[in-house]
Amino acid sequence: MSMMATNSFKNPMLPVSDPPIDKEEEKERLLKRGDERIFKGSAMTKRGAYAAIYYMSCAVLLILFNKAALSSYGFPCANVITLFQMISSCTFLYVLRRWKMISFANNESLTISDSNTSLVPLKTLIHTLPLAGTYLLYMLVTVESIRGVNVPMYTTLRRTTVVFTMIVEFLLAGQKYTSSIVGSVGLIVIGAFVAGARDLSFDFYGYAIVFLANISTAIYLATIARIGKSSGLNRFGLMWCNGIICGPILLVWTFLHGDLKTTMNFPHLLSPGFLAVLILSCMLAFFLNYTIFLNTTLNSAVTQTICGNLKDLFTIGLGWMLFGGLPFDIL
Repeated sequence: MSMMATNSFKNPMLPVSDPPIDKEEEKERLLKRGDERIFKGSAMTKRGAYAAIYYMSCAVLLILFNKAALSSYGFPCANVITLFQMISSCTFLYVLRRWKMISFANNESLTISDSNTSLVPLKTLIHTLPLAGTYLLYMLVTVESIRGVNVPMYTTLRRTTVVFTMIVEFLLAGQKYTSSIVGSVGLIVIGAFVAGARDLSFDFYGYAIVFLANISTAIYLATIARIGKSSGLNRFGLMWCNGIICGPILLVWTFLHGDLKTTMNFPHLLSPGFLAVLILSCMLAFFLNYTIFLNTTLNSAVTQTICGNLKDLFTIGLGWMLFGGLPFDIL
């Protein structure tokens, strides 16, 4: 990237989005960077594969830490965890931007004025309102959905997210898929329902929240590329706008709902174990949000949801060992 080339000796930059270039320049850039395809005939590059692996690692750990806070410690306020994660994310982004380690827009100079406090123009901030709304719904519903069902059943129901993603992409962008892809997705969904059919801890509210999380995830992923291209922001800029818009809304909501008062009266609030889980959850939420943008833009929204299915193998295994849940057998 051009910014990295001019600032590599002065500023250690994190990876940001590249500006659009034509196919020939893209091919030459990939060859020079050694970002070749992972195997012949594959549409995924090595960089895309690394992004997918980073996402799956962060997602598995975040689910387990959120489950520990909500279930093992009995913390009653999922919205407060989301608020803490959002505040931490904005803090990280602000510090990194002030230290000139990242930028918020494509082709943006890392040199900023100390008097510039917004970092993103108001017009651009308004342009990202649809993405911020879908992001807020995605975060709130996803955190709440973990509480209602056990970890194996949660990951089973979440496997249907790819179906919702394909439907949303078709409605928004007219994206169509081959019969082999549709058949593979159908096999995933059938297998998910076979695996979870004997779950005796059926809870209508818990299941409904998980399916709502699937729908909100599909809309959120399909919106990332559309808003990202039209706004001129890179992944960090989109994350910053999300936090700036959604943070105050979520703060008011938790205050009116009484979640902040409940949090202050939580008996384990100052427990070292609970604080460690909460801090790690906030850190992982930041990296997970970044890897979602990275994986979706480098690969696709469907690839992102398929990566969610792949990570479920590790989530089910670790969740079963740590929290218990659905018994395992050959079926």
